[in-house]
Amino acid sequence: MTTSAIFEKLALHVSGKHMIPALPAFIYGTAWKKEATADLVYLALCNGFTAIDTAAQPKHYREDLVAAGISRAIKDGKIKRSEIYIQTKFTSVGGQDPENMPYDPKSPLPEQVNASVTSSLKNFNFERLVEGDDTAEPYIDTLVLHSPMSTTSETLEVWQTLEQYVPNEIRNLGISNCSLLTLMDIYERARIKPSVVQNRFYPSTKFDIGVRQFCREKNIIYQSFWTLSANPNLVWSNEAGSLANQLGISPQSALYCLVLGLGNVTVLNGTKSAQHMQEDWRAVTVVKEFAQSHPEEWDKTMTGFRKLIGQPKP
Repeated sequence: MTTSAIFEKLALHVSGKHMIPALPAFIYGTAWKKEATADLVYLALCNGFTAIDTAAQPKHYREDLVAAGISRAIKDGKIKRSEIYIQTKFTSVGGQDPENMPYDPKSPLPEQVNASVTSSLKNFNFERLVEGDDTAEPYIDTLVLHSPMSTTSETLEVWQTLEQYVPNEIRNLGISNCSLLTLMDIYERARIKPSVVQNRFYPSTKFDIGVRQFCREKNIIYQSFWTLSANPNLVWSNEAGSLANQLGISPQSALYCLVLGLGNVTVLNGTKSAQHMQEDWRAVTVVKEFAQSHPEEWDKTMTGFRKLIGQPKP
């Protein structure tokens, strides 16, 4: 059976002190939540989430409020820093608001990266909350390059700058919004190999079949985003509907579980509803139990789903 976040957490590469060794099925996505970010992050941490995704990109994320939500959860005893996976991003000038970015856009590229990382580490400094607990020292579990730079040389320059922080301030590196060729190039040239790839899971890229296969071969975790919003045809497909009806879960939760069932995938989940948070986590448990108790039926379900997205084999 293919390794999947439905069945077991997906292992990360780097072994360092206090590192989260594996990713759960869902990572809480914090884009576009604006002033509600802190409350929603706290809500997520109180409703099953232990992994949080954000970015040093004030245009679309409030990284400072993500940190505030985490701080509140730690202070209230809901979770420890050592139990949380925090993932943030370096975003290039082209993806930033010119009036509000975490670095000087006119500075050399390595300085932009360093300033962005410094800003993120400042946000995720929880030492004041747990006196004497060295797990509260500021660190980032994974730093993701938000998208490849305009040239290969610039992409590698950013990557090499980030490598200097591993494995202390940063434990793992990743890349988002990248093609298979770009991923292969980075993997070939990088000293620190990517631990995660975060891409849109949608028809325009043929559901990243090639990227996901490469990730599987190289022990890179694939993080799916836009899983629901870009795929109404999958949400309302016979495959998702049948699983939902059979197990008493929503079509949306069913699609999440089918994507997780592809193997080596974890899913960005940005719901603002405590009810949906609970329903999605419950669905993972229910589907896991179903898959283990009815393996032939589950294999048949996954065969149908792979056919639906044009993936010929596991």
